[in-house]
Amino acid sequence: MVITPTTRYRFTNEGAKLIGTELTQYRALTRASGNVELSRKGEPLLRYRLALPQDTISLDSVVFRAEQTEGLLTYRAAVRDADLAISYAVVPDSYVVRVNGTVTGGTGPAGLLIDLPRGLRSEEADTIEDQRHLAYAYKPVTGNARSISFKSLDPGEEGRYNGPLTWVVTKNKYFLIGLLTATGDAPFQNIVAVGGPRTSKAATTASASIMEPIIDGRFGFEIYAGPQDSRRLVAMGRDFKNANPYGGWMQGVVQPFATIVMQILLWLHDTFKLNYGWVLVIFGIAVRIAMWPLNQRVMRSSLRMQQIQPQLMEVQKKYQNNPEKQRAELMRVYAEHGMTPFSPMIGCLPMLLPMPILFALFFVFQNTIEFRGVSFLWLPDISLKDPFYIIPVLMGLSMFVLSWIGIRNAPPNPQAKLMAYFFPVMMTVFFLNFASGLNLYYAVQNLAALPQQWLIANERAKAAPIPKRA
Repeated sequence: MVITPTTRYRFTNEGAKLIGTELTQYRALTRASGNVELSRKGEPLLRYRLALPQDTISLDSVVFRAEQTEGLLTYRAAVRDADLAISYAVVPDSYVVRVNGTVTGGTGPAGLLIDLPRGLRSEEADTIEDQRHLAYAYKPVTGNARSISFKSLDPGEEGRYNGPLTWVVTKNKYFLIGLLTATGDAPFQNIVAVGGPRTSKAATTASASIMEPIIDGRFGFEIYAGPQDSRRLVAMGRDFKNANPYGGWMQGVVQPFATIVMQILLWLHDTFKLNYGWVLVIFGIAVRIAMWPLNQRVMRSSLRMQQIQPQLMEVQKKYQNNPEKQRAELMRVYAEHGMTPFSPMIGCLPMLLPMPILFALFFVFQNTIEFRGVSFLWLPDISLKDPFYIIPVLMGLSMFVLSWIGIRNAPPNPQAKLMAYFFPVMMTVFFLNFASGLNLYYAVQNLAALPQQWLIANERAKAAPIPKRA
């Protein structure tokens, strides 16, 4: 065993492999005591196979001799007619292990096949949710990171993803085992993933292997076995911050935006030394304050639109048999009041503007370990749903009040009235089982929007429609 301030690593002479890691700074939430353990019972984290020109030899059956010096653990063994050495250098307080190996003699092996974990142990309070996040991910040398979820692979189905690859990972919701190409070394050649057997609807097992090339008798890579801590992943470089790729075909937009949102939340937490629940409250209010000027312009534009409705209706009626003249007159009315035909669409912006941040936070709450196990008021964990459903109901009520104020003193509109009642109910049902922190943010920014919506509603009550032309 090798012990650092963050991790207890367990190795074995059989196959010279890493069989387990205990993360001493993270508490297991599935039991009363104990730390997070990444390896499943009876399953090592990594396995090696030596690919020779005529054969592939599993190193599980090879017993290595261990040599330990300060900061370095080396395993040596004779494999066929070659001498193989695999060395592990544990980097303290980093969750990183540097692996280097040499192959001397023999007939020139083609490479080292590395079998990734078949899954990670679930140490979360909601194990089903944790298992839904089981996936492999990989980063081509050129191109965006990609994910292979366990559930996307049918039992026995094989997927081959060609390299060269900068890194590959096995991950669950909050933790991962990653293999990274060492700086200056040859990248991994490819990854082959196969769906595992299923004993339930959830896909909890899969297998994958990658090829590490052996060049001039040498190979090397790095292991990261730890939390999906954004700062640590950024510090690793090589775009490892995207080890949990999301956003699908919009990944190039969603992931950077979600990263920015996460960095703001981390900065607020570090600066004000507050619980992340209060950070979300401050962030929700700050978003609404930042959008106040734009919302004010949009809402007043909508108000002016209501004021000129009599003139627009008059033009439409007067020139109903002359479409060209009607269009020209409508444009004149819009221009007289500093508006355009697109002004009615702009009225939807106050409702749509917070959505990109809400969308980003949805993904942020998927795997942000900083939120893991954080309690707030009656909420035991802001990364999980509210067990009493208080926050999602409050979110729905705040949305209803916001909509109700929005249609006060407005001209009768059956569709707007229907949406004012239906949309909050739909969103409440939709958000019931989402992370309580996400519901908290949405409820707070709705409440923070109420004063502005109230002021505009009062302006609307005082504003008289612009009369028709004589």
